[in-house]
Amino acid sequence: MFKITIAGRPNTGKSTLFNGLTGTRDALVHDRPGVTRDTISGTMRDRPYEISDTAGLENAKSGIASDSTNMAIDTIIKSNAVLFVVDGKTGLTNEDIEWARLVRRKTKSPVLLLINKAESNKRLSDIHEFYKLGFGEPVLISAEHKRGFDEIYDFLDKLAGNETTKTEEPGKTKLKIAVLGQPNVGKSTLVNKVIGEKRQIVLDAPGITRDTVKIPTNFYGRDIILMDTAGLRRKSGIKDDVETLSALKSLDAIEKADAVILVIDATKNIENQALGIASKVYDAGKILCVALNKWDLILPAERDEKLLKLKHQFSNSFHQIIKPLILAISAETGTGVQNMFRRIYEQWDLSNSDAPTSLINKILGKLIEARQPPMSRLKRPMKIKFARQTGRHPMKITINVGGASDIPESYTRYLRRGLAEALKWEHLPIEIEYKKDDNPFD
Repeated sequence: MFKITIAGRPNTGKSTLFNGLTGTRDALVHDRPGVTRDTISGTMRDRPYEISDTAGLENAKSGIASDSTNMAIDTIIKSNAVLFVVDGKTGLTNEDIEWARLVRRKTKSPVLLLINKAESNKRLSDIHEFYKLGFGEPVLISAEHKRGFDEIYDFLDKLAGNETTKTEEPGKTKLKIAVLGQPNVGKSTLVNKVIGEKRQIVLDAPGITRDTVKIPTNFYGRDIILMDTAGLRRKSGIKDDVETLSALKSLDAIEKADAVILVIDATKNIENQALGIASKVYDAGKILCVALNKWDLILPAERDEKLLKLKHQFSNSFHQIIKPLILAISAETGTGVQNMFRRIYEQWDLSNSDAPTSLINKILGKLIEARQPPMSRLKRPMKIKFARQTGRHPMKITINVGGASDIPESYTRYLRRGLAEALKWEHLPIEIEYKKDDNPFD
């Protein structure tokens, strides 16, 4: 796929441009410089081009800014074209000149110079000074108002040539797996281990990841899209609006994912915050895998007892799933990571299957025979007639009932557990719906 990188110093409007070209809100946008830290990739709207939003280029020797800049440079090197963004209102800066020189040195790919925030020519600085960057004639754009995009499309289309015909085959959608958890539990370390490179910034401090970063990769024989998210913590711990936006994007990743890996620090107890995230995953009808990370830090003699304790703690506090998928891993060493993804793939394949109606009714018949439905509030027998699978994600069973049909929740839980165990759906979210047969005498 034809690869494009958006580059430039901080706060020139790169993330706004990324969102405009992809037709998404995937990149976090804020007036504060340096909000983007990781490289975010997506597909351009109406064109099969991969485009990446990078962190603002900064002259730092260590820390987050240095890591972000190095990752941005790596992305520039691997791209087929670069969109170099400058701020038309601020005018040319020494940082623009310095980074333009670096881009010219690092890549031989064509570069299109974009003067952003050009809503009004009256407010622009002297545009002729931008020729000093060595990228030729600039294009005036407004990323916020999507002006000047036609020139960007023309530039890219001419470069891409035959690449434009290479689109993904219908039906070949990739499994999307979101990695969620509280800050500093090892989410980005896990993502880096899976993709086999340092794509995400990893530091021993909370709040490093801010955007939800989607990374296409192939792991353990399957094409997937990994979604690394910002750490979620209690509302009382959120200190500013950037962290609020990051948290909202993390929660939105649940809706966009097919499966969720909830990463938990195995050296600590499971907190209510993690249980709250698990509930949101279940309510969204997604596959949930709880990864007990940092397992290598648990002493071998204590592991069996620790694993049993954490499983009991989670299972006893989270009743929605019959048998939660809880696995011990080490994102740092890679121990248990392949097995975890194998189990997730198995559950995904199972969740896309349809259970035969005859089998469902056979199981239901045995459950009813073993435990008859209770009498209704009107002391009339409840009649369960027929059942069938009517949905996936979550797995949905619709049961036709007749007569008095106010079936209590306790009996619904009994049927749900029995069906899940018989159909091997214990790890999946399941919903039971009752449909009352029409009474011809009403």
